[in-house]
Amino acid sequence: MTAAQEIPAPEPVLRRDRLDYTPTSRSVSLCRHRATRLVTQWGHPQLAGDTALLVSELATNALLHGSLRGRLFRVELALTATALRIAVSDPRGERLPGLRAAEDDECYGRGLMIVAQLADDWGVEPRTVGKTVYAELSVRRPAPDMPVGPRADRAGPPETRTAGAVRPR
Repeated sequence: MTAAQEIPAPEPVLRRDRLDYTPTSRSVSLCRHRATRLVTQWGHPQLAGDTALLVSELATNALLHGSLRGRLFRVELALTATALRIAVSDPRGERLPGLRAAEDDECYGRGLMIVAQLADDWGVEPRTVGKTVYAELSVRRPAPDMPVGPRADRAGPPETRTAGAVRPR
Protein backbone atom coordinates (compact mmCIF):
# COMPACT_ATOMS: atom_id res chain seq x y z
CA MET A 1 0.00 0.00 0.00
CA THR A 2 1.39 3.42 -0.92
CA ALA A 3 1.28 6.53 1.23
CA ALA A 4 -1.31 8.07 -1.09
CA GLN A 5 -3.64 5.11 -0.53
CA GLU A 6 -3.34 5.35 3.28
CA ILE A 7 -4.48 8.97 3.53
CA PRO A 8 -8.28 9.10 3.54
CA ALA A 9 -9.98 11.64 1.32
CA PRO A 10 -11.34 14.64 3.23
CA GLU A 11 -15.03 14.58 3.97
CA PRO A 12 -17.12 16.79 1.71
CA VAL A 13 -18.34 19.96 3.37
CA LEU A 14 -22.13 20.04 3.42
CA ARG A 15 -22.50 23.61 4.70
CA ARG A 16 -20.01 26.42 5.18
CA ASP A 17 -20.20 29.96 6.51
CA ARG A 18 -17.37 32.48 6.76
CA LEU A 19 -17.53 36.07 7.94
CA ASP A 20 -14.93 38.64 8.97
CA TYR A 21 -15.44 40.79 12.06
CA THR A 22 -13.93 43.96 13.42
CA PRO A 23 -11.88 43.36 16.58
CA THR A 24 -14.43 44.79 19.03
CA SER A 25 -16.28 43.20 21.94
CA ARG A 26 -19.59 43.65 20.08
CA SER A 27 -18.31 41.31 17.36
CA VAL A 28 -18.05 38.42 19.82
CA SER A 29 -21.78 38.47 20.53
CA LEU A 30 -22.57 38.97 16.83
CA CYS A 31 -20.57 35.92 15.73
CA ARG A 32 -21.93 33.83 18.62
CA HIS A 33 -25.55 34.60 17.67
CA ARG A 34 -24.86 34.01 13.97
CA ALA A 35 -23.23 30.64 14.64
CA THR A 36 -26.09 29.51 16.88
CA ARG A 37 -28.68 30.49 14.29
CA LEU A 38 -26.82 28.76 11.44
CA VAL A 39 -26.21 25.49 13.29
CA THR A 40 -29.90 25.36 14.17
CA GLN A 41 -30.91 26.11 10.56
CA TRP A 42 -28.51 23.40 9.36
CA GLY A 43 -30.49 20.84 11.34
CA HIS A 44 -28.37 20.47 14.48
CA PRO A 45 -30.11 22.41 17.26
CA GLN A 46 -28.59 20.02 19.82
CA LEU A 47 -25.17 21.56 19.01
CA ALA A 48 -26.30 25.19 19.22
CA GLY A 49 -25.38 25.75 22.89
CA ASP A 50 -21.94 24.15 22.61
CA THR A 51 -21.31 26.00 19.36
CA ALA A 52 -22.23 29.33 20.97
CA LEU A 53 -19.82 28.75 23.84
CA LEU A 54 -16.95 27.61 21.58
CA VAL A 55 -17.39 30.51 19.17
CA SER A 56 -17.53 32.94 22.08
CA GLU A 57 -14.33 31.60 23.68
CA LEU A 58 -12.36 31.42 20.43
CA ALA A 59 -13.51 34.84 19.23
CA THR A 60 -12.72 36.41 22.61
CA ASN A 61 -9.22 34.94 22.46
CA ALA A 62 -8.78 36.33 18.94
CA LEU A 63 -9.92 39.73 20.18
CA LEU A 64 -7.75 39.77 23.31
CA HIS A 65 -4.61 38.03 22.04
CA GLY A 66 -4.68 38.05 18.25
CA SER A 67 -5.99 41.39 17.09
CA LEU A 68 -4.10 44.15 15.35
CA ARG A 69 -5.36 47.63 14.61
CA GLY A 70 -7.04 47.73 11.22
CA ARG A 71 -7.11 43.91 10.81
CA LEU A 72 -10.22 41.76 11.00
CA PHE A 73 -10.66 38.33 12.53
CA ARG A 74 -12.57 35.57 10.74
CA VAL A 75 -15.08 33.04 12.04
CA GLU A 76 -15.74 30.03 9.83
CA LEU A 77 -18.17 27.17 10.36
CA ALA A 78 -17.95 24.01 8.27
CA LEU A 79 -20.38 21.13 8.59
CA THR A 80 -19.61 17.63 7.30
CA ALA A 81 -21.57 14.44 7.82
CA THR A 82 -19.61 13.70 11.01
CA ALA A 83 -18.34 17.00 12.44
CA LEU A 84 -18.97 20.69 12.89
CA ARG A 85 -15.72 22.64 12.68
CA ILE A 86 -15.53 26.10 14.25
CA ALA A 87 -12.44 28.02 13.16
CA VAL A 88 -11.38 31.52 14.22
CA SER A 89 -8.47 33.16 12.41
CA ASP A 90 -6.55 36.23 13.52
CA PRO A 91 -3.48 38.10 12.22
CA ARG A 92 -1.09 37.33 15.14
CA GLY A 93 0.62 34.08 14.25
CA GLU A 94 3.40 34.62 16.78
CA ARG A 95 0.94 34.51 19.71
CA LEU A 96 0.01 30.86 19.99
CA PRO A 97 -2.61 29.74 22.50
CA GLY A 98 -1.81 27.29 25.25
CA LEU A 99 -3.66 25.60 28.08
CA ARG A 100 -2.96 26.93 31.54
CA ALA A 101 -4.46 26.57 34.96
CA ALA A 102 -5.96 29.84 36.13
CA GLU A 103 -5.83 30.77 39.80
CA ASP A 104 -9.12 30.89 41.69
CA ASP A 105 -9.03 34.69 41.95
CA GLU A 106 -8.18 35.33 38.27
CA CYS A 107 -10.89 36.70 35.99
CA TYR A 108 -9.30 35.34 32.80
CA GLY A 109 -7.39 32.28 31.67
CA ARG A 110 -10.03 29.56 31.50
CA GLY A 111 -11.17 29.88 27.88
CA LEU A 112 -9.02 27.18 26.31
CA MET A 113 -9.70 24.82 29.20
CA ILE A 114 -13.40 25.19 28.41
CA VAL A 115 -12.70 24.60 24.71
CA ALA A 116 -10.59 21.51 25.48
CA GLN A 117 -13.32 20.03 27.70
CA LEU A 118 -16.23 20.83 25.38
CA ALA A 119 -14.79 20.09 21.92
CA ASP A 120 -14.11 16.62 20.58
CA ASP A 121 -10.95 18.01 18.98
CA TRP A 122 -9.22 21.38 18.88
CA GLY A 123 -5.93 22.83 17.74
CA VAL A 124 -3.99 25.59 16.02
CA GLU A 125 -3.00 25.86 12.37
CA PRO A 126 -0.49 28.37 11.03
CA ARG A 127 -1.43 30.65 8.15
CA THR A 128 0.70 32.73 5.83
CA VAL A 129 -0.33 35.68 7.98
CA GLY A 130 -1.65 34.79 11.42
CA LYS A 131 -3.14 31.59 12.75
CA THR A 132 -6.38 29.66 12.95
CA VAL A 133 -7.63 28.14 16.19
CA TYR A 134 -10.30 25.51 15.63
CA ALA A 135 -12.63 23.30 17.63
CA GLU A 136 -14.67 20.38 16.34
CA LEU A 137 -17.88 18.87 17.61
CA SER A 138 -18.99 15.39 16.54
CA VAL A 139 -22.27 15.30 14.67
CA ARG A 140 -24.37 12.29 15.50
CA ARG A 141 -28.03 11.81 14.91
CA PRO A 142 -29.82 10.37 17.96
CA ALA A 143 -31.71 7.10 17.66
CA PRO A 144 -35.48 7.64 17.37
CA ASP A 145 -36.04 6.50 20.97
CA MET A 146 -33.08 8.44 22.43
CA PRO A 147 -33.97 11.61 24.34
CA VAL A 148 -32.44 14.74 22.86
CA GLY A 149 -30.99 17.13 25.39
CA PRO A 150 -27.70 18.83 26.14
CA ARG A 151 -24.98 16.50 24.88
CA ALA A 152 -27.40 13.53 24.81
CA ASP A 153 -26.06 12.53 21.40
CA ARG A 154 -22.39 13.44 21.91
CA ALA A 155 -19.62 10.87 21.91
CA GLY A 156 -17.37 10.24 24.86
CA PRO A 157 -17.89 9.54 28.50
CA PRO A 158 -19.85 12.18 30.41
CA GLU A 159 -17.02 12.75 32.90
CA THR A 160 -14.89 14.25 30.11
CA ARG A 161 -17.49 16.92 29.38
CA THR A 162 -18.15 20.13 31.26
CA ALA A 163 -21.15 19.53 33.50
CA GLY A 164 -23.65 22.36 33.62
CA ALA A 165 -21.92 24.37 30.88
CA VAL A 166 -22.96 27.99 30.64
CA ARG A 167 -25.65 28.46 28.04
CA PRO A 168 -26.07 31.67 26.01
CA ARG A 169 -28.65 34.15 27.22
